[in-house]
Amino acid sequence: MSYTLQLYAFEEDVSPEALRAAEQRFRAALDAALGDASLVAPVYAAYKRLVAIYGETPAQDVLSSDELEIFSQWQAAESAAMTAALGPHRYMGDAQFDIRS
Repeated sequence: MSYTLQLYAFEEDVSPEALRAAEQRFRAALDAALGDASLVAPVYAAYKRLVAIYGETPAQDVLSSDELEIFSQWQAAESAAMTAALGPHRYMGDAQFDIRS
């Protein structure tokens, strides 16, 4: 399953080239962290369902072992992707990524 990715940066002086490069770094790190690009959309969808049910920071004892695995896996992948995308480019401020399948 493929997905689209868009970065929204809240700094006015970020060039389109810098945005595209950050998107590419984010995508590469996310794909690598989850094992394959085909896993991004389903894992993200499952993560969003868990957040809708349990909130952003659920207690670990309310999640099943499978739910905890998905929740932890997505958070680790997203953190790695944000670091890869924005690490040396902190001037992008509070950037947000939009992922859609």
